[in-house]
Amino acid sequence: MTGPADDRPGDLVGPLVARLRRAGCVFAEEEAALLLEDDPPEAVLEARAARRCAGEPLEQVLGWAAFAGLRVAVAPGVFVPRRRSELLAREAVGRAARAQEAALVRGGRAVVVDLCCGSGALALVVAVRVPGVEVHAADVDPAATACAAHNLQGLEGAGAGSRRVHTGDLFAALPPDLRGRVDVLVVNAPYVPRDEVALMPPEARDHEPLLALDGGGDGLEVHRRVAAGARGWLSPGGVLLVETSARQAGGTEDACRAGGLLPGTVTDEVLEAAVVVALA
Repeated sequence: MTGPADDRPGDLVGPLVARLRRAGCVFAEEEAALLLEDDPPEAVLEARAARRCAGEPLEQVLGWAAFAGLRVAVAPGVFVPRRRSELLAREAVGRAARAQEAALVRGGRAVVVDLCCGSGALALVVAVRVPGVEVHAADVDPAATACAAHNLQGLEGAGAGSRRVHTGDLFAALPPDLRGRVDVLVVNAPYVPRDEVALMPPEARDHEPLLALDGGGDGLEVHRRVAAGARGWLSPGGVLLVETSARQAGGTEDACRAGGLLPGTVTDEVLEAAVVVALA
């Protein structure tokens, strides 16, 4: 976020900050700065403030989210990338870079798939940080894949790899010719246990799609489906990266073992994040 909005006209900043605070926005000054960042007309500012005070996620109001040093476009009704997922992005970039180095020796390019892509934030980070890779993003929600396509468009150019977006349920969305060719399979599937969705902040449960939040009874239903099918899509030595929670990591690892993969878990205490890394 940018700094406080203390360099804005007082007749705009003060009332806006107070209004956001009354609505329960903990970081009211920072949010006010972002809402005012592009000097919007009064009517636009009022619409933004009304949406935010009604509980809509700030990122959906702004139309973008800050993620891994990039601005990722976020449309209303699309899952907002979380800061904790920067661990997953970091692992994906590192693995993709190594796969790309090996692929270039063979005269090819690495293949990375962002499954359950939402806004395509992870695919975008990999595409930007590892030029030349072949990136695919897939999601069952057409609103999400439209957002991902928007984020990935315009990246073509010197050194850029292929970027394709697919709509469908997990692996059914992917082109058959990717079977056995995916070097890095990145997955941020829903993992909130169904009974805990109601406990999430209103801005998430009321404004993000349930299918992007609800992971089933224990939160791991989609993880098990991904792990069961991943090996057939991964290249020899390919890797599946799945975001999970510290308390659920053991269950995600078990699912990967059942799918014939060799899992381990990496964590980041600062981000309060966990990622299962499972090798083919």
